[in-house]
Amino acid sequence: MENQVITFSSGLIANVEERLISGKIVPAGTGEVGNTSAGKVVFEKGAIALPEDPKTVKLLNQHDTRQPLGKATQFTEQEDGIYASFKVSRSNRGTEALILAEEGLQSGLSVGVEVIKSKQKGNIMVVSAAKLLEVSLVTEPAFKSAQVLDVAAEETPEAVEEEITPTESETAVENTPETVAAPAVEAAAVEAARPTVVTATTFVRERVAPITGAQYLEANIKAALGDDEARRVVRAADDSTSTNTGLTLAPHLNTFITDTFTGRPAFEAVTRSALTESGMSFTVPRMYTNNATPNTAPTVADTNEGAAPSETGMTSAYDTVDVNKFSGLQRVSFELVDRSSPAFMELMMTELRKAYESATDKALIAAFTANGTQATGVAATAAGLQSFISVEGAAAYKGTGGDFANKLVASTDQWAAIAGYADSTGRALYSAQGPTYNASGNAVATSVRGGILGTDLIVDHNITTSGVIDESAFLVAPSSVYTWESPTTQLRVNVLTSGEIEINLYGYLAIYVAKSGKGVRRFNYTAP
Repeated sequence: MENQVITFSSGLIANVEERLISGKIVPAGTGEVGNTSAGKVVFEKGAIALPEDPKTVKLLNQHDTRQPLGKATQFTEQEDGIYASFKVSRSNRGTEALILAEEGLQSGLSVGVEVIKSKQKGNIMVVSAAKLLEVSLVTEPAFKSAQVLDVAAEETPEAVEEEITPTESETAVENTPETVAAPAVEAAAVEAARPTVVTATTFVRERVAPITGAQYLEANIKAALGDDEARRVVRAADDSTSTNTGLTLAPHLNTFITDTFTGRPAFEAVTRSALTESGMSFTVPRMYTNNATPNTAPTVADTNEGAAPSETGMTSAYDTVDVNKFSGLQRVSFELVDRSSPAFMELMMTELRKAYESATDKALIAAFTANGTQATGVAATAAGLQSFISVEGAAAYKGTGGDFANKLVASTDQWAAIAGYADSTGRALYSAQGPTYNASGNAVATSVRGGILGTDLIVDHNITTSGVIDESAFLVAPSSVYTWESPTTQLRVNVLTSGEIEINLYGYLAIYVAKSGKGVRRFNYTAP
């Protein structure tokens, strides 16, 4: 089948002094669904191949190759997707683009990709491999996680002489009576410590003929099963208010502010696979030369001429791995679901997914702690960190029979300490600009990834230890830790006789630390 080309939108972030437009162009690995030219699409982490030279990717206006606006200067892959920056030209068209972005009239970045590998899950295309073709400045973004934050021009723009041709939005919106328009909100600049912003949908009040109690119940059941028409009936029929006064008694902006963290950094340090189709446990074969009988692997020895080789006596055993269910349940009233504005369900589902990510990541960290090997004690210093990585890296390689412990999963306190380590002249040992002749790696305040003494630094906010102490960091060999997980989280909705709806999000995960935990080395603090 010929590769498919699709376009989709995300939000832009523009910057003020240097005629730059930047933003998240691909929300990859987050599960966020976008409405694209090919329908509903989700991008897996690492799915989009980026060009070696960013300048080969142009910034267009509304996908029109005859209207170039600038070209890319950088692409950055972060935990929640791919970010890009574009230098806007000094043409009238480029200046016009900056004005429109500043005024919120063109507030999205639309991306065209060539799909190389994908699979269908229901009505959603899950893309695992794609090639980036172009990026455009557009009127209406398709991905809801994006917002315009600020725009910049190097100089005060002069009057635009070119005739502006109106363009249609990428996403057609039906004009519906009594639609409450979302008020314009001036967003602040992005900072690492700022809360996450989730954009909600527009609330529309429906009108239908009066219905009986039985019809009302039937509509609620069908609505819980996904019937859109039934949901409109329920929404129109329900004219009461919820007891949740924080969401329903007063008008609100279509923006939610949440302090909930997201992401599963520790999973970047292990081997990941899909679960088997059935069962709450399964077995994995175990055979190591460095373990006691019955785990003996084949051996080869120098044999004299004409002599028969000795039999190894190979033996093996099986380890049982348990499958664990991680789930969360919320019970809400019909009124809260149907009458909340902004849309409460969107926020609740986002928070449930974040809670699932946090719970599963903490479970993996707990497995590191319970099954890893305690390292030789070191001081909470730069020299102690160097000793931890060098000594335990060698110990992991020897103990596992050749697995490299090349992932350093660290707490935020360890991260802070690493970023502050300096030599006798005050120069950073782990430079924010990348490794240099006097640096041993890099640690950046705006990224949870870096490099420390040849290992990949992965900062994980789910490590709850306080300070540079025991278990505040783990040196991990990915080939010695395995996880198996259900391909997607499951969602179940139950309509209760109490006039409430239960929403249950869950998934299945199995974790196995192999080779007696010798591929996981736990940081061990010893007072200097």
